[in-house]
Amino acid sequence: MSEVPGRVADAAGNWVDGRAPTIARPYLRLARLDRPIGAWLLLMPCWWSAGLAGMAADRLPSLWHIALFFIGAFAMRGAGCTWNDLVDRNLDGKVERTRSRPIPSGQVTVTQAAVFMLAQALVGLLVLLQFNLFTILTGLASLAVVAIYPFMKRVTYWPQIFLGLAFSWGALMGWPAAFGRLDGAAFVLYAGSIAWVIGYDTIYAHQDREDDLMIGIKSTALLFGKNTPAMLTVFYTLAVVLIGLAGLMAGGGVIFVLGLLAFGVHLAWQIVTVDIDDPAHCLKLFRANRDAGLILFGAMLIDALV
Repeated sequence: MSEVPGRVADAAGNWVDGRAPTIARPYLRLARLDRPIGAWLLLMPCWWSAGLAGMAADRLPSLWHIALFFIGAFAMRGAGCTWNDLVDRNLDGKVERTRSRPIPSGQVTVTQAAVFMLAQALVGLLVLLQFNLFTILTGLASLAVVAIYPFMKRVTYWPQIFLGLAFSWGALMGWPAAFGRLDGAAFVLYAGSIAWVIGYDTIYAHQDREDDLMIGIKSTALLFGKNTPAMLTVFYTLAVVLIGLAGLMAGGGVIFVLGLLAFGVHLAWQIVTVDIDDPAHCLKLFRANRDAGLILFGAMLIDALV
């Protein structure tokens, strides 16, 4: 256990531990606001989808929509993580990295966590209601995938696919927010984002490989093992190709292609440098995917502008 009471093992040195009111810290940890990288990764497909729509319409995406996606991603990631912790509370206590989470460590009760989850979901709903009806219904449809994801690691070595389905749902949100419908480019972007998520979450899962094997939890990290770099090559290549195809379908030009190439180079760097036996390095590469996503989004914005 770290020197800061209640600090989660893989979240050392953050504003929650150092500055947040003591009474709020367990809830901020439940929402993963001490580790916001997951919210950023949930946000990227939303912003990509908005950028895709902007390229198709030859104008910058709505700044209001960009802000709503930002708030919604943080709220729903927090709600999703709280749900995940409720479902996994008995398993988390058996894993070194997760045993210090608020529920297994006794910082909050199950009832308190459930109420907090509903409060975060309500924020997400209020954000969702700002969009058109088609987008609202599309967003509500994601709840089924979010609900089943925590159970998948118990039954399949491919839980990362279900995480990809959930974390990439934003790729289906920005486009209808602009046009009130879903077209082929958005679906291709969704598929590309799923491949990206499978890749980066495989890297993340290598942190828990030994503990997962001991308690019977499945993951692509265990499935791929030493073949992880080769499998990352497959999924990251799929991500670049499919996202590139989506951008071209939406009318993306040279600037988009250059941004896509930079995105691909970033993913290639992860493949070349990954050390699956170094948990700290795996976490570093996992977190670096936010920067990769921002590079791609920035290229979309510039392409739409010019």
